[in-house]
Amino acid sequence: MASKKYALIVGLLCLIQSSFAQNNDATYNWSDSTKIPSKRMAQHNEFMNNQYPYPAKPRDQWELGLSAGLPLWIGDLQPRFGYGGGISVRKSLGHVLSVRGQYMGTFTKGYDYEPRNPQTQVSPGATTNFWSSYGTGPVFVNYRTRTHQGALDLVASLNNISWYRGNPKTNWSAFLGYTAAAADVDIDARNESGANYNFSGINWMNQDRTEIRKQLTDLWDGEYEHNAPVSKGNSTIGRIKDNWLLVHGLTAGLGFARKLSDKVNLGIEQRFSFFFDDNLDGVTAGQSKDLLSFTSLRLNINMGDNATRVQPLWWLNPNNFIYNELNRPTHMQLPKPVLPDADNDHVTDQFDLEPNTPAGCVVDVRGVSRDTDGDGVPDCRDKELITPQTCWPVDADGVGKCPEPACCAELKAKIDSCCRGGGVGDCAITSLPGVEFRSGSVALSNDAKAVLNNAAEQIRSNPGCRVRVIGYGASDKRAQQLSWDRVNAVIRYMVEQQNISEDRFIFSYGMDGAANTVDLIPTVEEGPNTVPAPHPNLKKK
Repeated sequence: MASKKYALIVGLLCLIQSSFAQNNDATYNWSDSTKIPSKRMAQHNEFMNNQYPYPAKPRDQWELGLSAGLPLWIGDLQPRFGYGGGISVRKSLGHVLSVRGQYMGTFTKGYDYEPRNPQTQVSPGATTNFWSSYGTGPVFVNYRTRTHQGALDLVASLNNISWYRGNPKTNWSAFLGYTAAAADVDIDARNESGANYNFSGINWMNQDRTEIRKQLTDLWDGEYEHNAPVSKGNSTIGRIKDNWLLVHGLTAGLGFARKLSDKVNLGIEQRFSFFFDDNLDGVTAGQSKDLLSFTSLRLNINMGDNATRVQPLWWLNPNNFIYNELNRPTHMQLPKPVLPDADNDHVTDQFDLEPNTPAGCVVDVRGVSRDTDGDGVPDCRDKELITPQTCWPVDADGVGKCPEPACCAELKAKIDSCCRGGGVGDCAITSLPGVEFRSGSVALSNDAKAVLNNAAEQIRSNPGCRVRVIGYGASDKRAQQLSWDRVNAVIRYMVEQQNISEDRFIFSYGMDGAANTVDLIPTVEEGPNTVPAPHPNLKKK
């Protein structure tokens, strides 16, 4: 039968634990306005709009505590552990401080191991002292004290704020407060027949305390039929019906709690109540006031709606928001980065290889002005965009001085066109668009094909024009071969898809310039429409 009873108790405890463990509010979302009270909503809105640097304090749960433990009076007589229990309500003031109201009831006993003179060593000057009926004694004084005690504590959490971890699983606390109590202090001074005890038979000399205690407990009947003596002037607040003492004092102590779930924690606490009275152990023979020690186990339960309240603040580390924001910013306003670009060519000075590019010049990714023909004059100032190398050096406008061809002596009328490219006739096309390739690719995109289709219309409409197809990439063998592949892809498309004669194209590759671009330059000059691949083993398929 007993085993079934214990199994039932264990089962109930497990059920309670599982029901409380459903809430997993390990921290809280600082942007959740449902957990902000209305009186702090203005601060919350300012914080969310980055108008105030601190988030609003959330609405948190309060704690209901149940305690049971061992009380012990520290005073004039040898105390014995009693028993007691209590109930408390605790509410946070912040992440460190909280306030707790508590009621405790205690039941304790104690007695002397050595005899006393009832006239001078018990409670001299007491208003009522039944021990004085023993004459000069000796007597072995005893007491039984029952208390109803209320306390208001200011509790400080000692370990919830941390810079190296999140929310604590344990909570160390210290507290200080005020207490008031109603105490009933009684003595066992008569036997069952109503006569005084005869203590002369107690052999207390050379006896250990176990033997003395056995002799006394065999003598006493345990009825505690008389009020304990109360010394005049020592009952600070008063006495009710010549029986209950009203006393007050200060309370202090330490506590430790361990979370079982986000709803329940189990703790142990040591409380000391320093009363301003010396009558609580039935004797006022000492110089100090009586002190009540209460060591208790506590079961604490967080109360309140999880949807609108966070855990009590002493279970939350207030640094969580700061470190989460540093680790993964979601709220802070980051300034837009401003990178210096002195020549305003859209390449920052840190990576610009030509920090003083003239205004309006097109640059490559390194910030260097584009120079299609490589004659040292940027395209933005070059009046002869494609100058053959045979015509170098060029003047400040990029115009070269070509050697006079033989045709000039025979046909003076065509000197100008012959000197410029060696071709005959005029070309009405002033410019053609370039083609962009994806990095590392030789395939023509749909956009590139659309550009070539438009260029093909102009080329067909001007049969006197030839087109120099120029690819860039002179840095290494792989870049040179990729440049050749791209020029070849453009010429193949114009010949095979647009039906333009191959001899109207001039094959040019491996030039300095934008690596992913192939330019089409109208000209009247002549040149090869195909050249061998520079590095066939590196060809792109």
